[in-house]
Amino acid sequence: MELRQLELKRDLVKRVTDAFVDAYKIPAKSVHVWIHEVPADSWGSAGKLTADK
Repeated sequence: MELRQLELKRDLVKRVTDAFVDAYKIPAKSVHVWIHEVPADSWGSAGKLTADK
């Protein structure tokens, strides 16, 4: 499963980069993409921890 997640992240970074290059006509080397993953036990909404939903 972890390898699949890595493949999905690679694809996401490529697609986001391509979208910026196409939309703003900028070089790919100027696009930086961060994937910020927050564990479900580290955030909440509507007064509840997401891990508890």
